[in-house]
This record gives sequence, structure tokens and C-alpha cells, in this order.
Amino acid sequence: MCVEKMSTIVAVAGKGGTGKTTVAGLLIRYLQQNSQTPILAVDADPDSNLPEALGMTGEKTVGTIGRTREDFFVNRGQVPAGMPKEAYLELKLSQVLVEAKDIDLMVMGRPEGAGCYCYINNVLRKHLEILGKNYPYVIIDNEAGLEHLSRRTAQDIDFLVIVSDYSLNGLRASVRIKKLSDEMKLNVKAHCLIINCAPESVSPRFLEEVDKTGLPLLGFMPEDKTVPQYDIERKPLISMPDDSPVVTAINPIAIKIFQEGKQ
Repeated sequence: MCVEKMSTIVAVAGKGGTGKTTVAGLLIRYLQQNSQTPILAVDADPDSNLPEALGMTGEKTVGTIGRTREDFFVNRGQVPAGMPKEAYLELKLSQVLVEAKDIDLMVMGRPEGAGCYCYINNVLRKHLEILGKNYPYVIIDNEAGLEHLSRRTAQDIDFLVIVSDYSLNGLRASVRIKKLSDEMKLNVKAHCLIINCAPESVSPRFLEEVDKTGLPLLGFMPEDKTVPQYDIERKPLISMPDDSPVVTAINPIAIKIFQEGKQ
């Protein structure tokens, strides 16, 4: 696929259990439903869940390629003669890409056994910079917590969407993620916040705490019983009905990111 247009790169982050994969999947659903395709979906979480949310399979992962530079090239004979080692690794990465009609998927996966992930992360980031230019939209579902930032897998992005649940712990984690991205001087054009599983009536005290984070609030997403139901029945989130509470909630949020955010 080749699209002569600047890519919009959105990375979704947050502490574990806040529903960041749900948010990432629903943002992709919005883009697909509004014919804003093709989309590159990247599951950068070793505990991969995005493929199921999209109704896709991610059997081939970056993690199966190798753990470290030494691991991957321990057998020099596997690299074709005359081909640089980095070029060979990029070729293997291209084979990991799962292609569908509107959405292409790349899954990080887990490394094969114990070992450092640093080299693979560096190559993945470089590969995404090249590959992402072919897509108008790139959505990255990051690992829970702060590890993905410390490894710099979420770098040079337009929007770092931080997902918090309806708790002060979630808000504190969101502030730490923002602080770390600033300390590491990541090239993030805009940080923003989504509150997931929010009650129908949000307390004024909680709103005060949200304001203290200094993060622009994109919106609230309600608790939706359809989400765990779809997971149990192995139904992809992108097939959720238009009138489901989370879909209704994500649409104005997506407009802020993909339409108003470009202005």
C-alpha cells in the first residue's frame, strides 16, 4: 500500500487494566467505519491482545525473530551472502506483517526465552518509521506501564493517548507516563487523557484531580458490558454495534484526535 500523505501516528498507553487495547481497537474501528484507511495497527505489547480486538491473527511476531543482535545472527549462514544483517532483519520484519483489506497488523509478541529486547526494539522503531509512511494512520497499542517508553518504542508520534480508569491511581500513573515521556525527550506532539469505565455521574472531586494532571481530557468512556461479552464470545471489538455505549463515546473522542487534532 502506498499513500502520498503524512501519517498520523497515535500511541495508546496506560497502566495495566485500564482498557488501552479497547481504546486502540475502537479508534481503529472509527477509522475503518469512516473509510479513513489503510491503517497500520501495531501491537507493541508482549502480552498481545490487539489481534483479537481486530478479528485478526498474529501468529508471526517480532519476538519470534530473535531476542538480541547476538541471538539473531548467531548463525551467520542464515543471512544471504552480500546482504547486510540489518537489511535481512528488516526483510524478516516485513514477513511478520499481516495484511487485510483496510488494516495491516504488526505484532511485537514475546521474545523467545530470556534476553534483552533492546536491539529488536531499535530495529522495530526504525522499521515502523519507514513502514508507517505508507499509511495515513498508524495506531500503536503499547505495553502497560512505562516500559515501552523507557525502551523508546513509542517515539515520534502525533498523539500519546493515555488511558486511565476511574481512580486516583490511574491518574497518578497517567502523570508518570507524561513525565517520563518529557524526561526522555520523546517527540510527542500532544499528550491527552481518556477516562475509561467512568460512572454515569462523575464526581466534582474526581474532575478536580483530572484537572491537576495537566493533561487535556479527550472524554469519558462508560463501563460497557458488551466489551467483556465480546471477549468471552471471541468477537472482535471492531464488529460492535454503532449504538453500543463505548462506540458512542469513542466517536467524539476520535473526531478530536483525527479531525480537530490536525487543525
